[in-house]
Order: sequence, then C-alpha cells, then structure tokens
Amino acid sequence: MCQYSSDDGFANDWHLVHLGSRATGGAGMVIAEATAVVPEGRISPQDLGIWKDEHVDFLTRVAEFITSQNSVPAIQLAHAGRKASTRRPWDGGGTASLEQGGWLPVYGPTALAFTESALTPEEMSCEAIARITQAFADAASRALKAGFKVVELHGAHGYLLHAFLSPLSNRRQDEYGGSYENRTRFVKEVTIAVRNVWPDELPLLIRLSATDWVEGGWDIEQTVRLSLELQALGVDLVDCSSGGSKAGAVIPVGRGYQVSFAEAVHNAGVLSGAVGLITEPDQADEIIRSGKADIVLLARELLRDPYWPSRAAKALNAQHTLPKQYERAWL
Repeated sequence: MCQYSSDDGFANDWHLVHLGSRATGGAGMVIAEATAVVPEGRISPQDLGIWKDEHVDFLTRVAEFITSQNSVPAIQLAHAGRKASTRRPWDGGGTASLEQGGWLPVYGPTALAFTESALTPEEMSCEAIARITQAFADAASRALKAGFKVVELHGAHGYLLHAFLSPLSNRRQDEYGGSYENRTRFVKEVTIAVRNVWPDELPLLIRLSATDWVEGGWDIEQTVRLSLELQALGVDLVDCSSGGSKAGAVIPVGRGYQVSFAEAVHNAGVLSGAVGLITEPDQADEIIRSGKADIVLLARELLRDPYWPSRAAKALNAQHTLPKQYERAWL
C-alpha cells in the first residue's frame, strides 16, 4: 500500500518502521509499495522511488531488517502512466500542480485522460517505451543490490503497463496497439528485460488487473493467456487484482471478490496470488487448502493489524516463530 511519505523518492524511518512491523508481525513476505522506476512514473510527488543509485542505501536497511525477522523482503516496481502527478489522498487527491510538486507531461499508450479532470497523457514514442523498459531493468538491479529477494512488476490498476494491455486506454495503431499481441508487447519486453538482470533463483512476480469490469476491456481470458506467456518468459507468480482502467466501473466488491481470478490462473498451471477483502484466518486458509491460489496477499488488513499473521497462526494452530521480545504476549 502506497505510503505517500517520501521526499524525492527516498525511503526513510517511516518505511523502515512500517514495513519492519509487518515482518515482526509474522508476514512470510513483505512487499514494499509501488516504487517508481522513473520520477515521472510516481503516482504522487511523495511516492517511493528507485530510479537512482542514491535510493539504494536506505532501502538496504529496510531489506536487511525484514530479513532479520525471518521474512522475505520484496519490492513492487511501478510506473503510474497517465495516473501520475496526483495529490496524496489526505491532500484531497486530484492533479498535483507544479507548485505542489507535480509535473508535466504524464505519459500513456495513447493521449486519453483517465477522467475529464485528469491530465491528458502524452502518447509514448517507441523510443520512450524502450527507455522505460530499461528503467524497469535498472530498478530491478538496484533492488537486488539493496537486498530484496522478490521483485513484483505492477501491471494493474490502470497504471502504465496495464494501460498498454487494456483496449480501453490503448488506441495505438503501431506495434504496441490494436491486437492482443501488440497490446501485450510492452509488458513482455519489460518482463524479459527484468528477468535478464534478476537472478534465476529469485522469484519474479507480476500484478495484473484480471478484468477491467467493463465490456470490451481487458478480461480474465486474456489474463490467463498472458499469464501462461509470461510464465514462459520467467514470471513465477501472478498476483491477481482487478479494475483501475475505467473510472466509474461497476465492481462487485465483497468478501474475497477477486479470488476467482487467482483460481482461474492457478487452474491454467500458473502460480497465483489471491487478493481482495481477505480478512479472516479461516478465509485465507480455505483459499490455500482448496487450491484456489498458491499464496494469499494482504494489503488493507495488514494496515489495520500488522500482527495479523501471528494472530492467524494462533487461530489455525499453525507453527509460527515470534520475535523473542513478543513471545510472552502470545502465551
């Protein structure tokens, strides 16, 4: 979950405590928030970044602490695309002006704004696409240097990679638009570039919006097809979310409402992660035991309770190692 708490992309004590507390709370893996691979790829001026070598030092502290708590440090690499340069939620949202730290232009596959009040993106040239592909690879190299053991590519929620996938936001007429093969080209090129610098023995994940929830948009059938193709390119697991490409899309939000997408990907033979209003230990346990997904990924529930994994282990009578400092509280 984005923390909107960075200055010039740098991690700080907030990130160390925020992510570290989830590690001490028993999470098997802790994924740092959407981390921008270029400065113009931030959602807000306060987003975390990994676009320059100077970002590595503090991120190393974060990764080392997570590791010391017997958890796996992971990081999500992202580019916000046409949804970039916005104000933080508690600053009211909407477009961030230049005086508020925003920037111009923002970029997308096509010059289509997300909403009438949002910035209209500049259509990316093929040279710009190649530059961002390299930026993802460079960011992965920095993540490795910082000590992260898992990288996740953010290809969901209407951000840049998803914007290329969805026909709702991609109206290009060149080799990056139109057909399924063309719309998925950028994501595949980024995957190949990252896998080339990310060690074979370390997992590479991708987060996909399995559906736009809009007729004629990106859907679960295309997601399954892409998941199989990305698996062949070195992706180890698909984190199955949804939505974000169309403002006002009708989404049937409810308990575990996105689990079926992870199940479809899992049934196709690709490891999948389930997300979406998974809040109770027995619910998470059932998803794994029934084979609907291979892992459960928590976001808002871990914001509410960083010690949810430890409570879940106790509720399910599962073996679990607590920090020595906390053991007496769980007797």
